[in-house]
Amino acid sequence: MRMKKIYLAFGFLGFFAANQALAATPQVLGEYGDWIAYYYQDRGGIVCYMASTPKKDEGKYTKRGDIYTVITHRPSEKSYDVVNINAGYTYKPDSKVTVKIGNKSYNRLFIDGDKAWAIDEAADKELVTAMKRGNRMIITGTSSKGTLTKDTYSLSGFSQAYLAISNKCKKK
Repeated sequence: MRMKKIYLAFGFLGFFAANQALAATPQVLGEYGDWIAYYYQDRGGIVCYMASTPKKDEGKYTKRGDIYTVITHRPSEKSYDVVNINAGYTYKPDSKVTVKIGNKSYNRLFIDGDKAWAIDEAADKELVTAMKRGNRMIITGTSSKGTLTKDTYSLSGFSQAYLAISNKCKKK
């Protein structure tokens, strides 16, 4: 498990480095249940994020890349609670991604390559609020080859990791 967590830090660094040319190495704020909180400095200021990988990933595929979900705060951009889901494959164009937490399903997401994002700030906040209250999250999607996948995440430690990134990035 420790190696997976170390890998996560550097795997996410690649994701963020692709988006920020001067991204620094992420620092771990803490490990909280099944979520890890991080921060780093870029030229725009501090960036705080938390991440997890699914406890179970299902689907009839032969090869799949990295699967993870990230929640990000960028105070310098007044951007908080941004939800990003990485499927580990390219989504089928115009397909739907559904997030189920408890008895409620959320499908106000858009896809871009191998990632799914909430469609707007309100959808981000709705998802984060549900994640704080939930025990598990199930994400379903369809690959470009038509393969249906189901990824099950534990939300154990989500609220504590969220509090850690919110405190570090001074989210009110």
